[in-house]
Amino acid sequence: MPTPHIESKETDIANIVLMPGDPKRAKLIAEKYLENAVLVNDVRGITAYTGNYKGKRVTIFPSGMGMPSMGIYSYELYKFYNVDYIIRVGTCGAYTEDINTLDTILVDKAYTEGNFALTMNNDNCHIIEGYQEYNNLIEETAKEINLNIRKCNDNCTECFDYYITDLSKMFERLPKEYNLKVAEMEAFSLFYTAKVLNKKASCLLTVVDSHAKHEELDSETREKNVNNMIYLALETVLKIK
Repeated sequence: MPTPHIESKETDIANIVLMPGDPKRAKLIAEKYLENAVLVNDVRGITAYTGNYKGKRVTIFPSGMGMPSMGIYSYELYKFYNVDYIIRVGTCGAYTEDINTLDTILVDKAYTEGNFALTMNNDNCHIIEGYQEYNNLIEETAKEINLNIRKCNDNCTECFDYYITDLSKMFERLPKEYNLKVAEMEAFSLFYTAKVLNKKASCLLTVVDSHAKHEELDSETREKNVNNMIYLALETVLKIK
């Protein structure tokens, strides 16, 4: 059934979804990796595609930027389209010197200073983990395809890092016990929405900038170097029944 934000019929959407942030990236993934890909949504320019990867039906559905946008699309996909599992495939920044640009990150737990969980569910929750059974599958698949990945915790922010007026103050506030090594803007709301609706979620990221090393990749380089992450996500999907 259509929702205020999705025009697709229920049968248009696969039960497994890869979710980049950028609609253009969704289009590129569909064109490069899927057979018989069909456009199934274009509301607000959120172009989603469903097709087959090596015979497995998959939907590529962009989330837009930030926790509210991710919260809307993941909720509607889980609740109204019978989606069981969403893998976010996005980009992130690194906080520590042991993480390099273009590393592939598997998020173990996502932390936020924000109140997404409180607003959604009257729950004063600020850290949540991805679905561990499928995270284990991702790690197994990475070994099989000889791809080195880093599993670590993520700071899910409500403001893009480079626009924060005093980043050092934020670093002082972050709980040291969580050992937050990377930052992005969507994983917490995806993981929390999955929890509320008894669904499953993972998050894979490609590192595109580093505060520790003062490095930042341009948009074209970012776009061309997410292929390892996408391939890993799709190969993992083949193992899910």
